[in-house]
Amino acid sequence: MTSGETTFTVLVAEDDPEIRTALVRILSYEGYEVLAVNDGAAALEAAVEHDVDLMVLDVMMPFVDGLDVCRKLRSKGDRTPILMLTARHETKDRVAGLDAGADDYLAKPFELDELLARLRALLRRTSEPSDDGPLTIGNLRLDPKRHEVERDGERIELTRTEFEILHLLMRNDGIVLERAVMYDRIWGYDFGSSSRSLDVHVGYLRRKLEDGDRPRMIETVRGVGFVIREPAA
Repeated sequence: MTSGETTFTVLVAEDDPEIRTALVRILSYEGYEVLAVNDGAAALEAAVEHDVDLMVLDVMMPFVDGLDVCRKLRSKGDRTPILMLTARHETKDRVAGLDAGADDYLAKPFELDELLARLRALLRRTSEPSDDGPLTIGNLRLDPKRHEVERDGERIELTRTEFEILHLLMRNDGIVLERAVMYDRIWGYDFGSSSRSLDVHVGYLRRKLEDGDRPRMIETVRGVGFVIREPAA
């Protein structure tokens, strides 16, 4: 961060001392204020005692694991962006993290550039208020300022990343968005063809929007990306 920019505070909860030290070092170097703890119980205490802008939580931690930390914070109405760190190739951990209310996940071992890009994207969504008014497609309504989504008048709770994906698609109603474009707009970084982040988030977004056997609105265009359309009558 350059001189004059806002200093953000990041809470890092990681029980591996080497990873925790590396995260503190790189985040401090990048200009963040860093609070580092080594277990989930300490993370919950720090989240209450300090004003943090972002949390990085490891899934497997002593006393209270990262998933329970996330669930407890969300149940109290805490909407602080959360990036979950998961074990390599453990898909169930990634899925569980999204279910618990995490905004994004990153598998270990990870590239520092990717970690920093994801943190910037989460903070950008939080710190830059939207000037857009409510968007409506059929019976689906999204209000950017209130961060609310409704379908058939029923409130749908989305993670921050799910909300941003839906917002992007609704702003481009009927237009097929390429995966690379969506990665750039949502995360500010194209993670390449091997990344499944976008697909996982879209899958969870669809499940929430289609609850109760509602017709599908987000379509996959094979080899290209995604598009949202009002279902045919």
